[in-house]
Parts: sequence; C-alpha cells; structure tokens
Amino acid sequence: MRLVSSRISIIVREIVDTLRERELIEVLPANLPEVELDVESVLKEYVRTDRALTDEAKDLAAQRGLDYTQHQKIKQQLAEKRRFGLRDEAIPYLANQLIETLLHTGHVEEIFAEDHELRAAIAPVLRRHMSANDPIDEEVRKRIKNLQEGTQDWEIRYQQEQERLRRLRGEV
Repeated sequence: MRLVSSRISIIVREIVDTLRERELIEVLPANLPEVELDVESVLKEYVRTDRALTDEAKDLAAQRGLDYTQHQKIKQQLAEKRRFGLRDEAIPYLANQLIETLLHTGHVEEIFAEDHELRAAIAPVLRRHMSANDPIDEEVRKRIKNLQEGTQDWEIRYQQEQERLRRLRGEV
C-alpha cells in the first residue's frame, strides 16, 4: 500500500468530512482549515519519511554491493527499527498518527469517539486511496465482501487474507 502525494488533499478532506459527518469530532467552522492542515501534515510527513527510508536503503544496498532488489528488504528493516509502518502496517500506523494529532491539536473542539471508533472511520478512507491499482487488495475485497468494511472483523479478516494471498504469490 502506497500513499501518493497527489492524493493527499483528497484524503484529508475525506477523513475530516467523515469524522465530522459521523459526529466523531466537533470542529468549529473557523478551525476547519487548521484541522485539515494538521491531518495533511501527518500524511506529508509519512510520504517524506517513506522517501527518506527508500533513499537510505538504496544507499546502504549500494555501499554493501547488494543487488538493487535488496533495497526493499533493507528499507523494511530500517522501518521496523524506527517503528515506521510500511506496506500492510501503513494504514494502522497512519491511523494511529492521525488520532494522536487530533487528540493533541487545539483546533478540534471535542472528540466524541474512542480510538477504535476513530480508527474504524479513518482506515477505510486510507485503504481506499492507498490501494488503488493493487490487485491483491481487489482480490481480498472480493473474498470478504460479506463483511462490513471498517469493523474489527473486517480489519482482521482483511489482514489475514492479504497475508495469505501474498504468501501464495511469493511476495512474502
């Protein structure tokens, strides 16, 4: 799963709108641009860090005389060391970062939901925008279409099916 810079503004609006429409957060109209900037900053920092990890992994692979294909494995190791979510961990990582930002910003008047409820509203938006053109994502969604997206059962089953398909296709 990959977060593309060009989609950030769309994702920001959709996340903030979803949280407000479901009455999970209260934001004064005057503070709405600031809340959107807060959410945007989290997503932009994720993209920046992801690029930095890619560059560092490529450099390390070159220094060690490793094949170019090894940089992904090195990048994964760097991400784990820094507790940064990549691939399957990207959405939970970003959702947690966004929740922390919403809890600590002075621009949100009130949060009416528990973390798991916020996560259930945020994760599907991220997944929809980050999974574009991912054939595994499409296949997993077909297989679990009987479950309601955003629920805990859906999230668990999605992860299980995704891991299983990646293993079958030799991606893990």
